[in-house]
Amino acid sequence: MYPTTPDSRYFIVNEKLWRCSNPSLPEDLRQSLVNELMDARREVKTAKASGSERQLKSAMAKVQKAKVDLGERGPVWWDDGSPDFNQCHVKNTPYLQWYTSLAANQAR
Repeated sequence: MYPTTPDSRYFIVNEKLWRCSNPSLPEDLRQSLVNELMDARREVKTAKASGSERQLKSAMAKVQKAKVDLGERGPVWWDDGSPDFNQCHVKNTPYLQWYTSLAANQAR
């Protein structure tokens, strides 16, 4: 499991922040969007194997749409005016101190 920031906006993989899905989405809608995302990712894999640029472009557009609909890309889902740090290295964000404290606690 990847660590999630205290505000639940991001999870961290390889010291990089990735925006979480919008937690206010109803569970059935969220699951439907996740299913669409997984289908689209499979289409990307198939398109890459086929070598079809048109098919790949279409599949990647479906991935993008699903991620925007989930709140992982596009406009942020929070409304407090905080900036978006999606895909930023944690060392370049206000989350650095919190993240550093995680590592310190795990070392104990």
